[in-house]
Amino acid sequence: MADPKPIEARGYVHPEVLVSTDWVETHIGDSNVKVFECDEDVLLYDTGHVTGAQKLDWVEDLNDKLTRDYLSQTGLQALLRKKGVNQGDTLVLYGDKNNWWATYAFWVLRLFGIEGMKIMDGGRTRWVEEGRKVSEQTTSLPAGDIQIGLRDDSRIRAFRDDVSAHVEGHGDLVDVRSPEEYRGERLHMPDYPNEGAIRGGHVPGAKNIPWARAVDPDTHQFKTAPELRKIYQDEAGLTRDKPVITYCRIGERSSHTWFVLTYLLGFEECENYDGSWTEWGNLVRAPIER
Repeated sequence: MADPKPIEARGYVHPEVLVSTDWVETHIGDSNVKVFECDEDVLLYDTGHVTGAQKLDWVEDLNDKLTRDYLSQTGLQALLRKKGVNQGDTLVLYGDKNNWWATYAFWVLRLFGIEGMKIMDGGRTRWVEEGRKVSEQTTSLPAGDIQIGLRDDSRIRAFRDDVSAHVEGHGDLVDVRSPEEYRGERLHMPDYPNEGAIRGGHVPGAKNIPWARAVDPDTHQFKTAPELRKIYQDEAGLTRDKPVITYCRIGERSSHTWFVLTYLLGFEECENYDGSWTEWGNLVRAPIER
């Protein structure tokens, strides 16, 4: 397995949001560190996970049961307290698919202003490939006392009206889906059911930068800052001081790119449009390009 540069040597603007698998292994059993696995495949956790890690189900735990929205302030506070999270704890998130659902959970929790979160670089795949110990034992902790603030959708979340205004103002939009989805040839990624919207294509003016380009396929870890700048700034022409909106199909892949732009490259204003193509591709008279 390739041996990448240490996190602190890769030139990120906010390297503190990433921790290595070594760091996580060293902190197993630390009462002030709570580790959560968030996977696309919600059954993976039961096959083995980082010792002490708890499951964070992106469907059951993070979403409102009726409204197409996220859980409430009281709902999140009850969830995290049930999982033993205390005020001031460090939350470490990791998962499958190069951490795309882990960054999605990170983004949702940031809507509530939660601080001190970190992503385990390389995710579940790197942990397993390194031969580190996994456990099938479910962790149960005493109830925590974390205090959750009101959800603020104004800073890092975009809605369809925001996207429309961005289109009219010729703002930067990043479509992180596959080229086939971007071109309107598919409505979902290859190897997935072709579903989710009536029409294919992309939001007018959006640039196609598939989300996985930010990850080294050999190590499953984030590429260095110079490599990321080449992709997002040199090739795509994005600038750190200009607002950017990311989107995909339902907002999960685009949260990964939001994380890269916001924390690794230090973009000042970046929002994730979680309605994404499932919403935009079904909107009556919404403009589409192919």
